Amino acid sequence: MLARRYSIVPGFGLTFGYTVSYLSLIVLIPLAGLFVQFSAMTWQQFWQSISDARVVASYRLTLLCALTAAGVNAVFGFLVAWCLVRYRFPGRRIIDAFIDLPFALPTAVSGIVLTTVYSPQGWIGSLLAPLGIKVAYTPLGIIVALVFIGLPFVVRVVQPAIQDIDPELEEAASSLGASRMQTFLRVVLPMLVPAISSGAALAFARALGEYGSVIFIAGNMPMRTEITSLLIVTRLEQYDYAGATAIAVVMLTASFVMLLTINVLQWWNSRRYRSVP
Repeated sequence: MLARRYSIVPGFGLTFGYTVSYLSLIVLIPLAGLFVQFSAMTWQQFWQSISDARVVASYRLTLLCALTAAGVNAVFGFLVAWCLVRYRFPGRRIIDAFIDLPFALPTAVSGIVLTTVYSPQGWIGSLLAPLGIKVAYTPLGIIVALVFIGLPFVVRVVQPAIQDIDPELEEAASSLGASRMQTFLRVVLPMLVPAISSGAALAFARALGEYGSVIFIAGNMPMRTEITSLLIVTRLEQYDYAGATAIAVVMLTASFVMLLTINVLQWWNSRRYRSVP
């Protein structure tokens, strides 16, 4: 007969009910309302709303910029996290605090600042202009804004994973004749892949719905620099609620599929490494 396990903190029924109620009010009911609005549309209306040339161009731009920004953050976010965890240097805590600045800074403010800095007359833009590189009001500017708001997701997810790596594993690999690069590629990096993937997926999902930090630096030119979230707002301002709902459903589905795929890959990866003797 199995012994009954008691929780240290009592009141599971109450806390579970509160959790479900809170989650329903904040997440599930608003999402359900979106799909209720979507269900009132006919298939023809839905297809016309999401297949318009302007809408398709915004999909292409948003997905490409979000994927690019997530890839950049996956690489440089890992490097930043590695440096903050593994090394001690003056100003380390200040830099670590700056990582969370995109979380605290209003997105509209960050968008205005990035536009000012990267415009042809800005501090950085004026240096890039003679080289023929234009950032503001181009897709490159959108990528810069998405990298800015997505970096903390990767850094904060990867940092605990690096801290949890047992130094004895690296010492054992070194004692067996592995070089530093071999130790990193074969011992350290495989253990960090799930965390890096999670951070990149969160940054990607955040980038898909970003609005405030992008609209200023993008220029918002239809078919060229118009992101999907701006197009949704435009549809709402035109009282085209059905069109805005259809586009929102497409982007929500894309984010959900991306996160689900990453979670499945992480689950498979963790099982694979647990099965290694």
